[in-house]
Amino acid sequence: MSESLQIRLSNNPKGRITGFGNPEWKKTHEEGEKTALVITNLLKKGATCVGSTVLDELSFGITGENVHYGTPNNPLTPHQIPGGSSSGSAVAVAAQLVDFALGTDTIGCVRIPASFCGIFGFRSSHGAVSMDGVLPNSQSLDTIGWFARNPSVLCRVGHVLLQLKAERRRSRRFVVADDLFELQKGPKPKASSLIEKMTENLSGCQSPKHINIGQYIASNVPSLKAFLEEYSKVQSGVGVLKALSSVMVLLNRFEFKTNHGEWITSVKPKLGADVSGRVRAAIDSMPENVKVLYKVRTELRSALQNLLKEDGILVLPTVADLPIKRNSTKGLSAEFYDSALLLSSISSMSGCCQVTVPLGELDGFPTSISFLAFHGADMFLLDTVLDCYSTLQEQVRLLSESKTLPETNGDVDASELLKEKAVSYYSEAIKLNEINSTYYSNRAAAYLELGCFQKAEEDCTKAISLDNKNVKAYLRRGTARESLLCNKEAAEDFRHALVLEPHNKVASVGEKRLKKLMS
Repeated sequence: MSESLQIRLSNNPKGRITGFGNPEWKKTHEEGEKTALVITNLLKKGATCVGSTVLDELSFGITGENVHYGTPNNPLTPHQIPGGSSSGSAVAVAAQLVDFALGTDTIGCVRIPASFCGIFGFRSSHGAVSMDGVLPNSQSLDTIGWFARNPSVLCRVGHVLLQLKAERRRSRRFVVADDLFELQKGPKPKASSLIEKMTENLSGCQSPKHINIGQYIASNVPSLKAFLEEYSKVQSGVGVLKALSSVMVLLNRFEFKTNHGEWITSVKPKLGADVSGRVRAAIDSMPENVKVLYKVRTELRSALQNLLKEDGILVLPTVADLPIKRNSTKGLSAEFYDSALLLSSISSMSGCCQVTVPLGELDGFPTSISFLAFHGADMFLLDTVLDCYSTLQEQVRLLSESKTLPETNGDVDASELLKEKAVSYYSEAIKLNEINSTYYSNRAAAYLELGCFQKAEEDCTKAISLDNKNVKAYLRRGTARESLLCNKEAAEDFRHALVLEPHNKVASVGEKRLKKLMS
């Protein structure tokens, strides 16, 4: 292969001292004794190594910011973070300095920067590409990943690293995780419409199906029940995804401590504010039952295998939030971090392969979606992107030129139809009387049942503007905001409801729950 290679991995090549994003790590470690196998395989196929890049300290962040070596500039949105931890690699590709670059993905460390920098990012199935010679963060979550600006290069790198024969399986089923797209904030692509139109124009593709992936995981990963109590009041499966991401964090902390705890406690390195808190939490953590963390991982992989089988592609958002500003004095907000981990936990915990697919810019920000396939289906996923991307780009262009971008509902059962009828009923009522607060509040309740949290929040806000004593509107907006991970605002809504009704149990429980979460 003729492409250049930008290296960001650890312990490579031979003769270099691994920096691990922290100068004190470099001072206290020797030169690498061997080049990582992933590098060796690429070099043998003709790739050219041109350098190493910056990453988050100890690869323990998702912003790409590094207080010691500086933050790589995001070529698309220079005032925003590039995402991490594989920040330098993503920036090198997005800036057209190299044709492709390597990274590691533990909790989203390739997928997130790919989305923020507007390029492709591939997280390989856990264990599909050798980690020999790579400094670990968390062995059960760590995978090799890579970046490229076009699907052809992305696929060529995959053929080298995966060492598998090409599989041109054309038959595909796309499954859209509707509940996850409801979590996105700010400008977002109309994913359902895009996938619907794309499959209409591709041979061998069935009409897309729709799923509430949170509810599916709740029904098929029984070991998560042990972690659900804290999130039991969060509706429509989002609480399950919060629980799943919390398991991922606990597993990450446990294995990071096992790998690097002794060095942290003996050297006491100076760390950036955001990283320091997470490292300290890892060093101080002691899971009560480590075995259940691994059991969740096993059950989730099996559940996704049953859902996707050999021809299924799960469509989900890569990130929920827009990239935050560089060097923000407020630091990384808990909500930004939590929402990012909620989406990345499905692939990280199951070990499945996932690819970030750029869709261009929307309102001045790069946008993307992700495709996820079952564990071991890496070439199938890469071939899918290669086959579908030109069609997807065309649909993005056509939909962006349309004044209205309709969403499709897919197959829904009778209960879903009843909820949609409720939305329709109150929409008609609002047309007849636009100043009735109760109509907006009741439509919000129907939206909550459907998992349409942003729409529910908007209706409740309207209801409150018409009647600032509408207790149900405050309760429903609090529920919607909690589901959207806006915990501070949700707590304020529950407090408003308590002022109006001091003995309201729902408001009291909600406020206490959020106070505990935010502490």
